[in-house]
Amino acid sequence: MSDREAMEFDVVIVGAGPAGLAAAIRLKQLAPEASVCVVEKAGEVGAHILSGAVIEPRALAELLPDWRERGAPLHTEASEDHFVFLTRTRAFRSPITPPQMHNHGNFVVSLGDVVRWLGQQAEALGVEIYPGFAAAELLVEDGRVVGVATGDMGVNRQGEHGPNYAPGMELRAAYTLFGEGCRGSLSKQLMERFNLREGVDPQTYGLGIKELWEIPRENHKPGLIMHTIGWPADSATYAGSWLYHFGDGLVSFGYVVGLDYRNPWLSPFDEMQRLKTHPHMAKHFKGGRRISYGARALSEGGFQSIPKLTFPGGALIGDSAGFLNLPKIKGTHCAMKSGMLAAEAAAEALAADRPAELTAYTEKFKASWLYGELKRERNLRPAFAKFGLYGFLAYSGLDSFVLRGRAPWTFHHPHPDNETLLPAADAPRIEYPKPDGVLTFDRLSSVFISNTNHEEDQPVHLRLRHPERWLGVNWQTYHSPESRYCPAGVYEVVGEEAGAPRLQINAQNCVHCKTCDIKDPTQNIDWETPEGGGGPAYPGGM
Repeated sequence: MSDREAMEFDVVIVGAGPAGLAAAIRLKQLAPEASVCVVEKAGEVGAHILSGAVIEPRALAELLPDWRERGAPLHTEASEDHFVFLTRTRAFRSPITPPQMHNHGNFVVSLGDVVRWLGQQAEALGVEIYPGFAAAELLVEDGRVVGVATGDMGVNRQGEHGPNYAPGMELRAAYTLFGEGCRGSLSKQLMERFNLREGVDPQTYGLGIKELWEIPRENHKPGLIMHTIGWPADSATYAGSWLYHFGDGLVSFGYVVGLDYRNPWLSPFDEMQRLKTHPHMAKHFKGGRRISYGARALSEGGFQSIPKLTFPGGALIGDSAGFLNLPKIKGTHCAMKSGMLAAEAAAEALAADRPAELTAYTEKFKASWLYGELKRERNLRPAFAKFGLYGFLAYSGLDSFVLRGRAPWTFHHPHPDNETLLPAADAPRIEYPKPDGVLTFDRLSSVFISNTNHEEDQPVHLRLRHPERWLGVNWQTYHSPESRYCPAGVYEVVGEEAGAPRLQINAQNCVHCKTCDIKDPTQNIDWETPEGGGGPAYPGGM
């Protein structure tokens, strides 16, 4: 018999991100008497939220039409759009901005601040939010999800109960909505248990690495939005950067690398660092200082990769389901709209006979503007994998300006990202310059300013399913790609000089990006939720 306490709700929502909080607010708008609980693994709402971010306020305006009067932290309106192609030393600004990147009417924001504000709106409606508690276990009875259990606290590294042990709590509900973000640990289990990915393309992902800078006011242009493609990536690697000026002297700079890249010597973190040395980029950081750092995987598959959204007892929302418009480089409005649609379906079900599955959610999605938006952009990301950079640029012009997303064909994602690496011996080695500590930095100093922390004496939340496989596959074939794709220095090869290499896992450094769970060649690395409250702590402004 379980020694865990249980709490009963009408709806439990996993994840206090844009999707989860939009769902909670919409539920209480439609069903004020419903009991709604949101559980969040970060120590506070917004602490794990990492984004560029440019927000298209369409979904927010549908959810809270008076968002301006309520004081929503959308202060910097987009003013300039720059789309730039980089070579090693030169920059070519496109005279035509792709239509997906027109940002008139959008806002450059701290998404963490927006999410904190959404949390306040939800709590004002009576939503119960529990930060610092990670949903660690699915509760399934008679084939139906009946809630989640939070992780035990105070378990030591050996798996034994320590002096501060406290068992997790069971949060039970008629319906559970999963808004864990990209590659959520429970969402991954749900997809396998209920076969939610049958008949759809594999999901493909990107790793987004971000820095927040404070620059001199005389160099600051609030509302400037710049995206780059080209150098330092080669023409076979899907990659690009963003740079946004917002707030009071703040610059958000980030680099995204598609995780279907082939060269195992590639390091997304080091690619980002050397991008800053380009003359067109470096001028934006002159006289500034880096004040925060983070990283996060994002779902890039789009329309073709959206799984079945519902299962008995619940649904997937937000980036847990892959609701992101990659050509727009925006996901917040998609995540919020998906959460609102799921909430509407749940409210209807609660008022009726509470059917096992929220099938109305899928119907509402297919009838919504979100479905049409994602369908229109469906061919652009797979076009890169099909044609390479220059063919992609030509095709995207055709698709965007001539066909306007109405092509009679659909390109597909042929394989998951973990199957794309070449053997290290067959790929050109990449040598990266050493950081200077002013413009470019190393991983450990970067992790330090992400405020990442985990309780040291707890079970390691990153594990190898088959430890013996690392030496024969990861090391001997790919020369430890995890030591390069991890943006936090979690994976370290020790003992190489002595002829006995082994993998050391520095789980304390983990910034919860989930890249290792995605990119490992044999899917041998499993990311699980650490003790609640652990991980990065992004401040306001991120």
